[in-house]
Amino acid sequence: MSGVLLRLACTAAVAAQAVLAPSAAVAAPDPQRPVSELLTDLQQLYRQTEQATETYNATAEQLRKQQAEVDRLDGELARTRLALQSSRTAAGRLAREQYQNRSDLSPYVRLLLAPDPQHALDEGHVIGQLARERAETVDRLAGTEREKDALARAARKALDTRQTLAARQRKQRDDVTTRLAGVERLLATLTPDQLSAIARLEQQGVTKAQDKLVTSGALGRAAAPSSAEGERAVRYAMDQIGKPYQWGAAGPKSYDCSGLTSQAWDHAGTPIPRTSQEQWDRLKRIPLTELRPGDLVVYFPEATHVAMYVGNGKVVQAPRPGEKIKVSPLASNPVLGAVRPDDTRAQAPATEAR
Repeated sequence: MSGVLLRLACTAAVAAQAVLAPSAAVAAPDPQRPVSELLTDLQQLYRQTEQATETYNATAEQLRKQQAEVDRLDGELARTRLALQSSRTAAGRLAREQYQNRSDLSPYVRLLLAPDPQHALDEGHVIGQLARERAETVDRLAGTEREKDALARAARKALDTRQTLAARQRKQRDDVTTRLAGVERLLATLTPDQLSAIARLEQQGVTKAQDKLVTSGALGRAAAPSSAEGERAVRYAMDQIGKPYQWGAAGPKSYDCSGLTSQAWDHAGTPIPRTSQEQWDRLKRIPLTELRPGDLVVYFPEATHVAMYVGNGKVVQAPRPGEKIKVSPLASNPVLGAVRPDDTRAQAPATEAR
């Protein structure tokens, strides 16, 4: 942890100059400021950044689905236009035939005047069949016209929605970038001694929270056996250890927190929602006493961070900007609760750890 902060501090001034506007001056270090306040500020900035990241991820997922809908409607519209062209060709042919074979005599009069009434009846049957085919052609043409118009309206609406989502995503991307610049700006003001003190204080807080969680019995006596899918998800997540955290990333070279968990379960054969909020809202909630490897632990009241339980009170996670995927104590952040991706029963709220 301290190594990460020190590395970030060494590059923060340069990064801040690249990201921030020229008017955003870096404040001078305040050696008198309590380390606890500095840690609180830094944690708050990281939390805000991750919340903005998950919002960006949710929009990116909506945009992906919307693009698929746009593509589907465009394909339907193209096929309908081909069908419409075929129907118009058939209708034109029938119109020409009707013009060429027009007669002022009704079918009944032609039947009475025919030298061979039976032959005329046979012809009348054929004529009736042709008339029905002509009516069906006209109906098909009208129906295809209506379908084409409806698809064109739906495609236009879908495209407008996609453009709205794209604009929202660009705004959210800028929000994440701004918040990351805030982290870099704060780190640039800190001395090496302050950074070391912050790292020690944060580690002490994690150790204390983990000890409290374990001694309270909230984790249960022993982890339940994992499912086959859970084992595969854990193996995948553990194989990513050492890769960097990157906001908005879902592999294979880097991940953010929910990018790691969603990809791990996708590779296990059980696709789950992309963001931590959706994972918390849509997956089966379970009490911490029932945790088994592969389950997801969700953090903060807004469900803005998620990690995967690997047993023995530990999780594998993509922690935050500047860090790499690693195994951490379960209580490395304030726990909201846990969910089980491969439990298909209806979700029911579980007791939450605060």
